[in-house]
Amino acid sequence: MPLLTPGARAILLAFSVSSALFTSSSVLAQTAPPQGADSSSTAASAALPTVSVTADGYTDSKFKATQTQVNKSSTPLSETPQSISVVTRAMMDSQQAVSLSDALKNVSGVVAQQYGRRGWDDLIIRGQVASDSLYLDGLRTTASSRVAEQLYGLQQVEVLKGPGSLLYGLVLPGGLVNMVSKRPQGSDFANVDVTVGSHDLYQSTVDLNKSLSENGKQAFRINGLISNSNDATDHVWFKNRYIAPSLSLDLGARTDFTILTSYQERNYVRQQGLPLSGSITPNASGPLARSLFIGEPGARPYAANETRIGYSLTHRFDDGWTLNNNLRYQQFTMSGQLISINNLTGTSLTRSAMDQTFEGQTFTMDTNVQRSFATAWGKHEVTLGTDYMNSRELERTLTCSVTPLSNIYNPSYGARVVCPTKLTSTNAKLNDTSVRDTGFYARDKISLGERWQLLAGVRQDRAATYTTSALTGSHSDNASSATTASAAIMVELWHGVRPYLSYATSFYPNSGTAFDGSIFKPETGKQWETGVKVDLDEGRTSINFALFDLRRRNVLVTDPDHTSYKMAIGGQRSQGGEISVTSDLRNGLSLNAAYSYTAAIVIDDGGQRSTTVGQWLDNVPRHNFTTSARYRFSGELSGWELNGGVRGQSMMRTNGYTLPGYVHADIGVAYNAERWRTALNVKNVFNTEYYAGGLGKAVALGDDRTVMLTLGYRY
Repeated sequence: MPLLTPGARAILLAFSVSSALFTSSSVLAQTAPPQGADSSSTAASAALPTVSVTADGYTDSKFKATQTQVNKSSTPLSETPQSISVVTRAMMDSQQAVSLSDALKNVSGVVAQQYGRRGWDDLIIRGQVASDSLYLDGLRTTASSRVAEQLYGLQQVEVLKGPGSLLYGLVLPGGLVNMVSKRPQGSDFANVDVTVGSHDLYQSTVDLNKSLSENGKQAFRINGLISNSNDATDHVWFKNRYIAPSLSLDLGARTDFTILTSYQERNYVRQQGLPLSGSITPNASGPLARSLFIGEPGARPYAANETRIGYSLTHRFDDGWTLNNNLRYQQFTMSGQLISINNLTGTSLTRSAMDQTFEGQTFTMDTNVQRSFATAWGKHEVTLGTDYMNSRELERTLTCSVTPLSNIYNPSYGARVVCPTKLTSTNAKLNDTSVRDTGFYARDKISLGERWQLLAGVRQDRAATYTTSALTGSHSDNASSATTASAAIMVELWHGVRPYLSYATSFYPNSGTAFDGSIFKPETGKQWETGVKVDLDEGRTSINFALFDLRRRNVLVTDPDHTSYKMAIGGQRSQGGEISVTSDLRNGLSLNAAYSYTAAIVIDDGGQRSTTVGQWLDNVPRHNFTTSARYRFSGELSGWELNGGVRGQSMMRTNGYTLPGYVHADIGVAYNAERWRTALNVKNVFNTEYYAGGLGKAVALGDDRTVMLTLGYRY
């Protein structure tokens, strides 16, 4: 498939289309609920339930979600026997969240931004790295995530915890994140916001929606963002541009069809943290300033762009079957120079440098059919599906050099990044890597009477990783196949109280070869989970509790006899528990609170001479909690709202050292008028200094106090 034109001219043209649509519109409905298909067709849409924009005119008003895309079913969350957490648009807006990590900090068992503000999406779920387990509208974004996601274009963020291979194939066992795009709605609205904030933040956003038919099924929507900001670290800056037109077509009452497109540009300087000495360990010369920049202002900043185009199709047949077909093609490019910490001796810091270029394309498709029917053995909801992914990436990485910072306490910049002109296998990597996977899955949800529910499924995957080196001419093919499965049982003991027990397995191919030239076995994972889901106050409040035991096998570890090679025999284990509460109470209070305990350790290190068995996995705290609340006043103070939250975690270990725990608080206030909205948020209000995570020679800084003020107009 040929590459799309950089800059996506067709997508940008949608701005002029939207302008024409809204010029011809008279008075746009601000408070009318969305008009979609008739009630029968809406209820029958199973795989991709519509996410509504409700009566406040600019976003869904609730913290508590009832359904998700991620489980490919219309079953409510309260009746789904697995751990799924949802961050709604209302929750993100109340916090003025700007990144995916901001949203994920609301979810128990998730560590986000563990490598700091480096411009990528980094996350850990239940102790296992899940940075590449990102999905958009149920489809994998790419095999290796390089470009950070734009949060403004999302309606909600869903986190499935534990193995998700049954429905998604190649994912690590900790879990996955599915992001739901904003989609055309049946009511007309237009929202324009301007935000200013700390570190010279200036951001403008627009969200326009126009219904193109009387029944609301045909509609056009466009989201756009322009954002510039600096950072608490000297010489670090970010520039973001984003546009996402989408169009739904009226193909009849039985068919839902939406075209989804987006284009984004990101330009930034990577924030690379601080050396260990002078930050988390003492230095004879004193502590380092948190604003210290260890790179070079003259180095080439990172520039990335990403284009996506796809569609979502649901068709309901006369015989009761429902067809769901989702498809997307995307491409990206990213390049820049990285300067990282090497060794600090006294006040002199030696540094490493790389010149990196990545570009790639990903084609993904998922097709399934569903039907519900009753038998003598209970009511069944059967899902039969197949999915396909072909993700290719070209990597060009040069090992460069840069002179040291002679006095890190009074740095003098101006050094050049010198890269090799003659490329060899020791100073460069020029690889062409493709990951392909075809999967077939089947699932049956069986309802036995009014109380019991059984869920069982099986999947077969055929995957392959192909890597070619342009420097050495070497080529490796690593083909693998696996059968994964999951099963669960849930019973409603009392009204709204549903304990459950589940078991699931996962599969993820390893690339490369061992010392003897043999192909690595794929990683495997398995998890037992038991929990209770409770619905209170007629569904306005949900309480979820879960205990889990997760095992990961065939993890790549260093071969103790040939240290430059790997072996696929390592093992890891995560055990713990989680509890979360999400509520939209009748008195105007919305609440999200969660706590998790995660004990993630190495259980097999491949026989290392200095054993790591029993060691904590990097950047995983044992204790983690988050709370967030919004209170909307009524009566004479109607329109005002207060927002706030407290987050924290215990100490964690990483790369042989320990990072201290922390607690920090956020606070905000907003006012909503008929056409205007303004919001003021202060994050980390007490300016608590903390570390988000760590690498071998650098520690990642947490966010200092930031202030954001937004003024919005709705019409």
